Amino acid sequence: MDIKYKRVLLKVSGEALAGERKNGIDFETVGNICNIIKDCADLGAEIAIVVGGGNFWRGRVGRNMDRTRADHMGMLATTINALALQSTLENLGVPTRVQTAIEMRQIAEPYIRGKAVSHLNKGRVVVFGCGTGNPFFSTDTAAALRAAEVNAEAILLAKKVDGVYDSDPEKNPDAKMFDKLTYIDVLNKGLGVMDSTATSLCMDNDIPILVFGLDDPENIKRVLCGEKIGTVVSSN
Repeated sequence: MDIKYKRVLLKVSGEALAGERKNGIDFETVGNICNIIKDCADLGAEIAIVVGGGNFWRGRVGRNMDRTRADHMGMLATTINALALQSTLENLGVPTRVQTAIEMRQIAEPYIRGKAVSHLNKGRVVVFGCGTGNPFFSTDTAAALRAAEVNAEAILLAKKVDGVYDSDPEKNPDAKMFDKLTYIDVLNKGLGVMDSTATSLCMDNDIPILVFGLDDPENIKRVLCGEKIGTVVSSN
């Protein structure tokens, strides 16, 4: 099986790692995802991952909480998920490194672009935690930024839904899924693909966003190999 993209940035939400539990980590779900990541690495793909933290912390859950502090708590949540991915991948024999945008040297490498690229060149999976390390920026923006920094050919955006719709498919049974969109379409229509900062960053660096459902982890490999599923967001 041939891959279409050699180096990719896989964005996995924290909620996806919770599986049916809705919060925390469901290691059966994590195992299923990591099995496919291993398959992709065995095919020769160079894989970087940005993971969210919504299965532990989302926004300002506490009343009157300072936004900066709440965002820092979310960054710590992403690190828990990154370490879970690392442990599961290594148990499968996949060499993996975690790099965090906030230094915590006892448990992970600090984010250094050159080291991340070197790891990818050597066939190691690199998991990025703590988002960008800055408050007011989402892990979507972190995914776009890291993809640009490591020269990823595409962002694989694994979500709960199987693509981008013109309205919420859970609320509107007649919602229409798009096969293809431009970055400008996403921004003008206010579609919930990535936040506007992340979408603009992808547009500026011409990084296609491949949006697909993670209900079947095999979709990661299908998209990597060029199968047309979900929605593609690109310049044209």
